[in-house]
Amino acid sequence: MMKQSYVCRSCHTTYPVSRDLWKCLCGGLLDLDKQMPLLEPTAWESGPPTLWRFLDALPFEKDAKSWQNVTLGEGNTPLLPVSADKPNVYVKVDYLMPTLSFKDRGAAVLIAKALELGATSVIADSSGNAGTAVSAYAARAGIACEVFCSNTVSPKKQAQMAAYNAKVHTIAGTREDVARAAQQKAANLEEGGFYASHVYNPYFYEGTKTYAYEIYEQLGDAPDTVIIPVGNGTLLLGAYYGFSELLANRLIGKCPKIVAVQAQQCAPLAHAFATGEPSITPIVGQTTIAEGIAIAAPPRATQILEAVRNTGGTFITVSEAQIAKARSALAKQGFDVEPTSAATYAALHVYRHCETETIVIPLCGSGTKASDHIAK
Repeated sequence: MMKQSYVCRSCHTTYPVSRDLWKCLCGGLLDLDKQMPLLEPTAWESGPPTLWRFLDALPFEKDAKSWQNVTLGEGNTPLLPVSADKPNVYVKVDYLMPTLSFKDRGAAVLIAKALELGATSVIADSSGNAGTAVSAYAARAGIACEVFCSNTVSPKKQAQMAAYNAKVHTIAGTREDVARAAQQKAANLEEGGFYASHVYNPYFYEGTKTYAYEIYEQLGDAPDTVIIPVGNGTLLLGAYYGFSELLANRLIGKCPKIVAVQAQQCAPLAHAFATGEPSITPIVGQTTIAEGIAIAAPPRATQILEAVRNTGGTFITVSEAQIAKARSALAKQGFDVEPTSAATYAALHVYRHCETETIVIPLCGSGTKASDHIAK
């Protein structure tokens, strides 16, 4: 198997991977300490037409089978030119995943790992899409699921979680209040319990790194730039890890530049980047229609900033009006997306680039999941 352990980012203590551990005893975040995977693209061609063709690059036991009880056919989403007049700008249509968002990449891998560790129930907290994804894959795996989310989360997403038979707890307060409520429950897990956090658990990022693998497959190389919306950084960090592994395996010549996008009304990371700070200063986040990136205090802020800086990237903030306009423009090209996805397209029109620059932006979530007042 791929050797792996948890390591604390703060005090560097290492731990064996276990079902009930989700943060260091010092309170620090856990990363995955593992061997660099050997990537063999020719072997991927004979695998299933899902993200599980990358199984050998994922941190599971040798000949792992848990994924077979979890998969819903996630991955292998289209990469398309956004329009005829922008042939070098591509959209990765990740809203064609089973639960209609990119979070299926991380949730599928995380729940498969939970099964491998003997979990019989999971707890999650979410601003929406991660909750629906974890609920679906838990249902597929035959394990119980509880999701904590804000009472302002789109009713359509709450209904989707409930449809997967998850027990949904709505919390009045901020996204951080929601996480605290889930973590209070996670601090006293019952036998077989597992905190399926898409922020704290590093296995989630092992799923989202397949976003980078697929782009490499589809382009035959890395793009020059990836524009990614960022709240908690689950896609941004996953993409960074994936491209870094491709680079370490000498399959690409350089990592693409990461252009991170935040809503102007909730942009703690963009502010820290602009002032050269290594991490964020806590802010009081304002309401934004891009609920997927309305994160006032992302726990992995330091890692996100490092990833953007290491690739020579930057941050762009966009207004509510720019997001709404971009959403309408994408719809006219046939792409119905959530406002969070539209934020990346809005940023494209702000980002200064040359015509030959190859750019990929993710269409993270389907517009059918947007709140009714936004959809109107």
